[in-house]
Amino acid sequence: MAINALGYIGVRSDKLADWSDFASGLLGMQQIDRAGQSMAFRMDDRKQRLVVSNEAGDAFAFMGWEVETKDDLQTYAARLSDAGIEIQHGSRELADRRFVTDLIVFNDYAGNRIELFWQPMIASDPFKPGRPIQDFKTGPFGMGHAVLNVKNADQLLPFYRDLLGFQVSDYATKPYPLYFFHVNGRHHSFALITAPKARFHHFMVEYCNLDDVGQGYDLAQLQENRIAYTLGRHTNDYMTSFYSHTPSGFFVETGWGGRVIDPETWVPEEMHDGPSFWGHERLHLAENERTRMRDIRLDAARRGRRAPPAVDCPWLFNELSKPN
Repeated sequence: MAINALGYIGVRSDKLADWSDFASGLLGMQQIDRAGQSMAFRMDDRKQRLVVSNEAGDAFAFMGWEVETKDDLQTYAARLSDAGIEIQHGSRELADRRFVTDLIVFNDYAGNRIELFWQPMIASDPFKPGRPIQDFKTGPFGMGHAVLNVKNADQLLPFYRDLLGFQVSDYATKPYPLYFFHVNGRHHSFALITAPKARFHHFMVEYCNLDDVGQGYDLAQLQENRIAYTLGRHTNDYMTSFYSHTPSGFFVETGWGGRVIDPETWVPEEMHDGPSFWGHERLHLAENERTRMRDIRLDAARRGRRAPPAVDCPWLFNELSKPN
């Protein structure tokens, strides 16, 4: 695959102090010094993974996707231009701010800003987490995953699948269309969910130790209205996780134990069991919607649906699932 990982995410917010506390104190990212009206955070040896800029507008600013070679940038630029997508070559100043060697910039059909970049810069000093954690699971799997609520996922499917080359991991048609995509061994690095309101739904970061999820859950419970989804386990990627409200209104999922697949042999699957085997009570929803989602989980439980036993989960112990 030419695009091989989600490299970074940018958001807009005028609550920089709140983001500092959230990203560093709760998630465990390392805040790095930045001049001007922005802040950035590390998760590993990369110079930055999350950028928060003090700007007005919607919370979502951009997604940065890594390509394998410099030539891939030109290949994508030509393919997208032929499809009528306006392409801009990133300036030297922008590349320096993103800590990459080169990049191109464009929007998807819904106006979401995409940056394809080549050769991210590596920090000279070791990663120092904002709270004691073992590590984030990044390396060949990238930063994690990002999920967009869109008005019509079917209309955006050709852009990400056919133009960008994202591979469908699984999908659902009822009660509304949604698609999960992989670009490496992580079960999904991106998802589109049809929803009444288009917005950035969440991004996910994965820890290398389950206790780091649990300790974060304890911390989140001490903060009023911080938890959006309770602790639970997903049906498609088997991630054990919870979701937090961010200072910008969207969510962050923090999890462990995500499924690693073989992109060469994976066959897309239609989802029939809902999003979670258990948990993930959606505290942010109205009671009728919470009840509907709860009933879907309870139905899956009545039918005996569950993830494989831990001893049969090679992605938890395989060399591929270990961080670099």
